[in-house]
Amino acid sequence: MPELPEVETTLRGIAPHLQGALVQDVIVRNAQLRWPIPAALPSLLRGRAILGLQRRAKYLLIAFEHGTLILHLGMSGSLRILPHGTPPERHDHFDLVLDNGKLMRLRDPRRFGAVLWHKGDILEHPLLVTLGPEPLGEAFDADYLYRATRSRSAAIKLALMDNHLVVGVGNIYANEALFRAGIRPQLPAKRLSRARCAILVQTVQEVLRAAIDKGGSSLRDFIHSDGSSGYFQQHYFVYGRGGEVCHRCRTPVRVIRQGQRSTFYCPHCQH
Repeated sequence: MPELPEVETTLRGIAPHLQGALVQDVIVRNAQLRWPIPAALPSLLRGRAILGLQRRAKYLLIAFEHGTLILHLGMSGSLRILPHGTPPERHDHFDLVLDNGKLMRLRDPRRFGAVLWHKGDILEHPLLVTLGPEPLGEAFDADYLYRATRSRSAAIKLALMDNHLVVGVGNIYANEALFRAGIRPQLPAKRLSRARCAILVQTVQEVLRAAIDKGGSSLRDFIHSDGSSGYFQQHYFVYGRGGEVCHRCRTPVRVIRQGQRSTFYCPHCQH
Protein backbone atom coordinates (compact mmCIF):
# COMPACT_ATOMS: atom_id res chain seq x y z
CA MET A 1 0.00 0.00 0.00
CA PRO A 2 1.39 3.46 -0.83
CA GLU A 3 2.40 5.18 2.40
CA LEU A 4 3.22 8.81 3.14
CA PRO A 5 6.55 8.95 1.24
CA GLU A 6 4.94 7.43 -1.84
CA VAL A 7 2.03 9.88 -1.68
CA GLU A 8 4.39 12.82 -1.14
CA THR A 9 6.48 11.64 -4.09
CA THR A 10 3.32 11.45 -6.19
CA LEU A 11 2.35 14.98 -5.15
CA ARG A 12 5.75 16.35 -6.13
CA GLY A 13 5.51 14.52 -9.45
CA ILE A 14 2.08 15.77 -10.50
CA ALA A 15 2.10 19.29 -9.04
CA PRO A 16 4.22 20.98 -11.75
CA HIS A 17 1.86 19.67 -14.45
CA LEU A 18 -1.39 20.55 -12.66
CA GLN A 19 -0.66 23.84 -10.91
CA GLY A 20 -2.44 26.65 -12.75
CA ALA A 21 -3.80 24.41 -15.49
CA LEU A 22 -7.41 24.45 -16.67
CA VAL A 23 -9.44 21.25 -16.62
CA GLN A 24 -10.52 20.56 -20.18
CA ASP A 25 -12.43 17.37 -19.42
CA VAL A 26 -13.05 14.70 -16.80
CA ILE A 27 -13.32 11.09 -17.95
CA VAL A 28 -14.78 8.48 -15.59
CA ARG A 29 -14.52 4.92 -16.91
CA ASN A 30 -15.43 3.15 -13.68
CA ALA A 31 -17.05 5.16 -10.90
CA GLN A 32 -17.14 2.25 -8.46
CA LEU A 33 -14.05 2.80 -6.36
CA ARG A 34 -14.01 2.62 -2.56
CA TRP A 35 -16.73 5.26 -2.70
CA PRO A 36 -18.50 6.12 -5.97
CA ILE A 37 -16.97 8.95 -7.96
CA PRO A 38 -19.54 11.80 -7.87
CA ALA A 39 -21.63 11.79 -11.05
CA ALA A 40 -21.54 15.60 -11.20
CA LEU A 41 -17.72 15.78 -11.14
CA PRO A 42 -17.22 16.38 -14.89
CA SER A 43 -19.62 19.33 -14.93
CA LEU A 44 -18.12 20.69 -11.70
CA LEU A 45 -14.55 20.73 -13.04
CA ARG A 46 -14.69 21.45 -16.78
CA GLY A 47 -13.21 24.86 -17.50
CA ARG A 48 -12.02 25.35 -13.94
CA ALA A 49 -8.48 26.34 -12.94
CA ILE A 50 -6.39 24.33 -10.48
CA LEU A 51 -5.29 26.73 -7.76
CA GLY A 52 -2.99 24.49 -5.75
CA LEU A 53 -2.14 21.01 -4.51
CA GLN A 54 -1.27 19.67 -1.08
CA ARG A 55 -1.10 16.43 0.86
CA ARG A 56 -2.89 15.69 4.14
CA ALA A 57 -1.93 12.29 5.51
CA LYS A 58 -2.31 9.96 2.50
CA TYR A 59 -4.89 12.19 0.80
CA LEU A 60 -3.97 14.34 -2.20
CA LEU A 61 -5.95 17.57 -2.29
CA ILE A 62 -6.40 19.53 -5.52
CA ALA A 63 -7.85 22.97 -4.80
CA PHE A 64 -10.28 24.83 -7.04
CA GLU A 65 -12.01 28.13 -6.35
CA HIS A 66 -15.30 26.37 -5.59
CA GLY A 67 -14.07 23.26 -3.76
CA THR A 68 -11.44 20.55 -3.46
CA LEU A 69 -10.86 17.31 -5.33
CA ILE A 70 -9.80 14.58 -2.88
CA LEU A 71 -7.72 11.66 -4.17
CA HIS A 72 -6.61 8.56 -2.28
CA LEU A 73 -4.49 5.83 -3.84
CA GLY A 74 -5.92 3.04 -1.71
CA MET A 75 -3.97 -0.23 -1.78
CA SER A 76 -2.87 -0.31 -5.40
CA GLY A 77 -3.55 3.06 -6.97
CA SER A 78 -1.12 5.29 -8.84
CA LEU A 79 -1.34 8.58 -10.71
CA ARG A 80 0.39 9.08 -14.04
CA ILE A 81 0.98 12.20 -16.13
CA LEU A 82 0.47 11.28 -19.79
CA PRO A 83 -0.03 13.04 -23.14
CA HIS A 84 -3.56 13.70 -24.43
CA GLY A 85 -4.96 10.71 -26.28
CA THR A 86 -2.93 8.03 -24.48
CA PRO A 87 -5.10 4.88 -24.77
CA PRO A 88 -6.42 3.66 -21.41
CA GLU A 89 -5.62 0.24 -20.07
CA ARG A 90 -7.81 -2.14 -18.11
CA HIS A 91 -7.51 -0.54 -14.67
CA ASP A 92 -7.40 3.12 -15.76
CA HIS A 93 -10.58 4.42 -14.13
CA PHE A 94 -10.29 8.23 -14.08
CA ASP A 95 -8.66 10.97 -16.19
CA LEU A 96 -8.30 14.66 -15.47
CA VAL A 97 -7.67 16.14 -18.93
CA LEU A 98 -5.78 19.44 -18.84
CA ASP A 99 -5.46 22.32 -21.29
CA ASN A 100 -1.67 21.93 -21.50
CA GLY A 101 -1.71 18.77 -23.61
CA LYS A 102 -1.43 16.44 -20.64
CA LEU A 103 -3.74 14.35 -18.52
CA MET A 104 -3.56 12.89 -15.04
CA ARG A 105 -4.70 9.26 -14.94
CA LEU A 106 -5.68 7.16 -11.95
CA ARG A 107 -4.86 3.48 -12.29
CA ASP A 108 -6.26 1.32 -9.50
CA PRO A 109 -6.41 -2.46 -10.03
CA ARG A 110 -8.07 -3.20 -6.70
CA ARG A 111 -10.37 -0.15 -6.73
CA PHE A 112 -9.80 0.75 -3.05
CA GLY A 113 -8.79 4.28 -4.00
CA ALA A 114 -11.05 7.32 -3.96
CA VAL A 115 -11.97 10.35 -6.05
CA LEU A 116 -14.21 12.67 -4.05
CA TRP A 117 -15.37 16.29 -4.09
CA HIS A 118 -15.78 18.65 -1.13
CA LYS A 119 -17.22 22.14 -1.10
CA GLY A 120 -16.11 24.25 1.85
CA ASP A 121 -13.24 23.96 4.32
CA ILE A 122 -11.39 20.83 3.24
CA LEU A 123 -10.00 20.22 6.72
CA GLU A 124 -13.58 19.83 7.95
CA HIS A 125 -14.25 16.91 5.62
CA PRO A 126 -15.22 13.78 7.62
CA LEU A 127 -12.16 11.89 6.32
CA LEU A 128 -9.76 14.61 7.50
CA VAL A 129 -11.26 16.28 10.54
CA THR A 130 -10.13 13.68 13.13
CA LEU A 131 -6.61 13.16 11.78
CA GLY A 132 -3.58 13.67 14.00
CA PRO A 133 -0.62 15.93 13.18
CA GLU A 134 1.69 15.46 10.23
CA PRO A 135 4.85 13.56 11.24
CA LEU A 136 7.08 16.08 9.47
CA GLY A 137 5.28 19.11 10.88
CA GLU A 138 6.15 21.18 13.94
CA ALA A 139 3.18 19.86 15.94
CA PHE A 140 4.69 16.37 16.06
CA ASP A 141 7.40 16.74 18.68
CA ALA A 142 8.61 14.93 21.81
CA ASP A 143 6.23 16.77 24.14
CA TYR A 144 3.24 15.96 21.95
CA LEU A 145 4.14 12.27 21.61
CA TYR A 146 4.78 11.95 25.35
CA ARG A 147 1.42 13.53 26.24
CA ALA A 148 -0.49 11.58 23.61
CA THR A 149 0.81 8.19 24.76
CA ARG A 150 0.31 8.48 28.54
CA SER A 151 -3.00 6.61 28.51
CA ARG A 152 -2.16 4.22 25.68
CA SER A 153 -1.47 0.64 26.70
CA ALA A 154 -1.32 -0.52 23.07
CA ALA A 155 2.06 -1.45 21.65
CA ILE A 156 4.06 1.54 20.45
CA LYS A 157 4.14 0.23 16.88
CA LEU A 158 0.35 0.10 16.76
CA ALA A 159 0.14 3.57 18.33
CA LEU A 160 2.46 4.97 15.65
CA MET A 161 0.17 3.56 12.96
CA ASP A 162 -2.94 5.17 14.48
CA ASN A 163 -3.88 8.16 12.31
CA HIS A 164 -5.51 9.83 15.31
CA LEU A 165 -2.09 9.98 17.00
CA VAL A 166 0.01 10.88 13.98
CA VAL A 167 -0.77 10.47 10.28
CA GLY A 168 1.04 8.60 7.59
CA VAL A 169 3.40 6.37 9.57
CA GLY A 170 2.44 3.09 7.94
CA ASN A 171 3.76 -0.38 8.56
CA ILE A 172 7.04 -0.15 6.68
CA TYR A 173 8.18 3.11 8.19
CA ALA A 174 7.00 2.28 11.72
CA ASN A 175 9.20 -0.83 11.63
CA GLU A 176 12.18 1.13 10.37
CA ALA A 177 11.77 4.08 12.76
CA LEU A 178 11.48 1.81 15.82
CA PHE A 179 14.63 -0.04 14.81
CA ARG A 180 16.59 3.19 14.45
CA ALA A 181 15.25 4.36 17.82
CA GLY A 182 16.21 1.09 19.51
CA ILE A 183 12.64 0.58 20.74
CA ARG A 184 10.99 -2.83 20.77
CA PRO A 185 7.70 -2.66 18.85
CA GLN A 186 5.76 -4.54 21.56
CA LEU A 187 6.56 -1.96 24.25
CA PRO A 188 3.36 -0.36 25.65
CA ALA A 189 3.23 3.21 24.36
CA LYS A 190 2.61 4.64 27.82
CA ARG A 191 5.95 3.25 29.04
CA LEU A 192 7.97 5.48 26.70
CA SER A 193 9.96 8.10 28.57
CA ARG A 194 10.07 11.67 27.33
CA ALA A 195 13.67 11.10 26.23
CA ARG A 196 12.72 8.04 24.18
CA CYS A 197 9.79 9.96 22.70
CA ALA A 198 12.29 12.56 21.48
CA ILE A 199 14.42 9.86 19.88
CA LEU A 200 11.41 8.24 18.23
CA VAL A 201 10.14 11.52 16.80
CA GLN A 202 13.59 12.10 15.34
CA THR A 203 13.84 8.62 13.79
CA VAL A 204 10.29 8.76 12.37
CA GLN A 205 11.20 12.01 10.65
CA GLU A 206 14.59 10.72 9.50
CA VAL A 207 13.05 7.59 7.96
CA LEU A 208 10.26 9.47 6.20
CA ARG A 209 12.61 12.14 4.82
CA ALA A 210 15.06 9.50 3.61
CA ALA A 211 12.24 7.58 1.92
CA ILE A 212 10.94 10.74 0.22
CA ASP A 213 14.47 11.56 -0.97
CA LYS A 214 14.70 8.09 -2.53
CA GLY A 215 11.28 8.30 -4.14
CA GLY A 216 9.53 6.05 -1.65
CA SER A 217 9.37 2.26 -1.80
CA SER A 218 8.16 0.48 -4.91
CA LEU A 219 5.93 -2.30 -3.63
CA ARG A 220 3.50 -4.28 -5.78
CA ASP A 221 1.52 -1.85 -7.92
CA PHE A 222 2.94 1.50 -6.80
CA ILE A 223 4.68 3.58 -9.46
CA HIS A 224 5.58 7.26 -9.72
CA SER A 225 3.75 9.76 -11.89
CA ASP A 226 6.50 9.51 -14.53
CA GLY A 227 6.53 5.72 -14.54
CA SER A 228 9.73 5.35 -12.48
CA SER A 229 10.18 3.37 -9.26
CA GLY A 230 11.34 4.35 -5.80
CA TYR A 231 14.23 2.53 -4.18
CA PHE A 232 14.06 3.11 -0.41
CA GLN A 233 13.38 -0.63 -0.03
CA GLN A 234 17.07 -1.17 -0.79
CA HIS A 235 17.83 0.57 2.51
CA TYR A 236 15.55 -1.32 4.91
CA PHE A 237 17.17 -2.33 8.20
CA VAL A 238 14.46 -4.76 9.30
CA TYR A 239 11.28 -4.60 7.19
CA GLY A 240 10.83 -7.76 5.13
CA ARG A 241 14.05 -9.26 6.54
CA GLY A 242 12.66 -11.87 8.94
CA GLY A 243 15.27 -14.56 9.63
CA GLU A 244 18.09 -12.54 8.04
CA VAL A 245 20.87 -11.15 10.20
CA CYS A 246 20.64 -7.63 11.60
CA HIS A 247 22.88 -5.21 9.73
CA ARG A 248 24.19 -3.87 13.04
CA CYS A 249 24.67 -6.84 15.37
CA ARG A 250 24.20 -9.96 13.18
CA THR A 251 21.35 -11.26 15.35
CA PRO A 252 18.54 -12.80 13.25
CA VAL A 253 15.67 -10.38 12.64
CA ARG A 254 12.41 -11.62 14.17
CA VAL A 255 8.97 -11.35 12.65
CA ILE A 256 5.70 -11.32 14.62
CA ARG A 257 2.10 -10.29 13.93
CA GLN A 258 0.67 -7.09 15.39
CA GLY A 259 -2.73 -5.76 14.41
CA GLN A 260 -2.91 -8.14 11.43
CA ARG A 261 0.38 -6.78 10.07
CA SER A 262 3.89 -8.22 10.07
CA THR A 263 6.35 -6.60 12.46
CA PHE A 264 10.10 -6.97 12.02
CA TYR A 265 12.61 -6.17 14.76
CA CYS A 266 16.01 -7.05 16.16
CA PRO A 267 15.73 -8.57 19.68
CA HIS A 268 19.24 -7.38 20.52
CA CYS A 269 19.18 -3.81 19.19
CA GLN A 270 15.62 -3.00 20.29
CA HIS A 271 14.47 -3.11 23.90
